[in-house]
Formats: sequence, structure tokens, C-alpha cells
Amino acid sequence: MSTAAGPLRRDSASEVDGLTIQATSQLLQVPAPTLRSWERRYGIPVVSRSRGGHRRFTPEQLQDVRRMRDEIARGRPAAEAAAIVRAHQTVSASRPLVDEFLQAAHGLRPDGVCSALDRARDSLGLDRAVDEVLLPAMREIGRWWETGRCDVAHEHLATTTVSGWLTRTVRRAPSPLREGTIILSCGPRDYHTLGLESIGVLLNDRGWDCRLLGARVPTQALVTAIEATSATAAIMVSHLSVGRRAAVEALRAARLTRTRLFYAGDAFVSRQARVGVPGDYLGDNLSQAADLITRECS
Repeated sequence: MSTAAGPLRRDSASEVDGLTIQATSQLLQVPAPTLRSWERRYGIPVVSRSRGGHRRFTPEQLQDVRRMRDEIARGRPAAEAAAIVRAHQTVSASRPLVDEFLQAAHGLRPDGVCSALDRARDSLGLDRAVDEVLLPAMREIGRWWETGRCDVAHEHLATTTVSGWLTRTVRRAPSPLREGTIILSCGPRDYHTLGLESIGVLLNDRGWDCRLLGARVPTQALVTAIEATSATAAIMVSHLSVGRRAAVEALRAARLTRTRLFYAGDAFVSRQARVGVPGDYLGDNLSQAADLITRECS
């Protein structure tokens, strides 16, 4: 490979294969100091090194740099561009496991679903298995069901299997290491528990004792559970927009207990939907949410 400026030097076979930083700069028209800055500040990309310690850019890393360059050229701040590049990296690493999950679910094979999740946990870690495989796969099945690509049986089997896998994961977790209890509940009109179960697993993995109340938890039941356990925190999830008001009322009642409150779910996605809601919004990345709860409650 070469350009008008001359040949693009590669390492010898005895060293890490890839383009030098000067060659990469020529090829992609990004100044070498900028490439160093992107790696140092954003980890885009974390490049290989030769035996002499010099940067060597592989084809995959060149693609990351090209995507970073193009996003910035579209007017995005560098930090936002880096986040987009990392999202593409995540999809590339996790997609085969998502596909394995989906194929098993479409074939009504619960053992295959569990096998995909086990492989994801073993290769990516529990946090990434939940955020990058389990939840994206379940969202895809939800879209299949909405568009008629699968039957309700497929959705129910996948949900039941995932719930069982999460339960077994909790049972294998070590005893809680932290003081205090965290209450997990759906809003009074919401019955989607899978996200709640998932964040419970991640909090368990961080040493928290979690008590899952489940679907459609009445306001007084939530307050009673908080008071009975002297809970450190309570998390409420509500996905249905029609259930948002009831969820907010439950959070307002729970606020009187003076426990720390967190909330999440599709009912709160827009900023307007979060105005006046007691507690901290957790977003849609569960591992980041579990980290936030741990920081705030430790």
C-alpha cells in the first residue's frame, strides 16, 4: 500500500503488523499529534506496539480512527464521537452472541438461550453480558413480536428462560458484603420485571442485598417494604407511559421514608417526563446504573 507521499511502512514479520503513526496520518489525513491525543484522552484506538514501543495501527484500528474523524467532521464534539466509536466496537464484539441467543429463542430452545448467556458472561463479564447481549436480544425479540416475525410463545419462552438464568446467577453470587438493603419494584401499573431483575443481579454482584418485590407494586406495599427493611435505597422501574403518574406518586410517598430513591424505564426516557420526579434517573445502561447506585449509597 502506498500514497503519493511514498510507501506506507509496515513492521517486519518479527514485530507487530500494522501501519506506523506517520503512515496512518498520511492515509487518513489526520495529524499525528491528533492521533496521539485521541488515544490518550479517549482510548480511540488503543493501538498495538512494536518491540521498540512504536504505535502500529491494525485494519480494525484504522477503521476506528476513520469513524472518529468522520464523526468530528460532521460537527460532533470529540468526546461524543469517541462514544459513538466505542458503541460500534461493542456491537462488533457482542453481535455473534446476540445472534446465538436469538436463534435459540426462535427455535424455542431454552438450553441454547442459557448457553449464549453463559458464553457472554464468561467472555465479556457479567456487566457486558447483561448490557450488550441479554437486553439487546430481548429488545429484538420484542420488535419481532410487534411486527409479527415471531409468536408470543417465543417471547414468553425467552423471558422465562432469561429470568431463570438471572435467578441462578444471583444464587451463585457471594453473600452480600455491604451494609443495607436495596428494594426493587415495578410501578403500580407496570408488569415488566426483566430490567429490574437484571439490575438486581448487577447490584448483587457488587455486594448488595437486594429484595425484589416484582410487578405492579402498590404504593403502600413499597413504603412498607422500605420501612420494614430500613432500606438504604429503593429503585422503581416503569415502562408504560400510562403508568407513569402512578409510579411518580409511589416515589413521592416513598420519599417520606427518607431512603435514597432511583428510577428508570421507558416512561421516563424524555427529559420532560422526569421533571418533578423524586430521586435519581438511572438511564438505560444497567452497569452504569449499578455503579451510580453503589457510589451514592456506599
